Amino acid sequence: MTSPGKPVVLLVGKLPGVVGDIARQLSDMQVEWLGAHDRAEVIRQLEAEPRIACVVMGAGLDDTARGELVGVIAARRPDLTIHLKDRTSGPDGMAPFVRKVVDALVLA
Repeated sequence: MTSPGKPVVLLVGKLPGVVGDIARQLSDMQVEWLGAHDRAEVIRQLEAEPRIACVVMGAGLDDTARGELVGVIAARRPDLTIHLKDRTSGPDGMAPFVRKVVDALVLA
């Protein structure tokens, strides 16, 4: 579980380095980052951390997996917004996408 105070953002992605890379690139943001790479991890994070403010999902997962995860998240935490990154911006587009979502919806 994370420490009290900062809002928590759940990052869901295929690449194991997604969370570490994003957390490092966006270390100036006043949030805590959690990560998940599959259905079981998503469920574990949702159940363990009630302070999750939103979910950002990378484009590395196929559409079937993304759709299933959206359903899992919405069923367990209907209060959360879920943001899907586009595929055209590639892996380098993840950090800017996450920054826009978090600035607009979590830190605003």
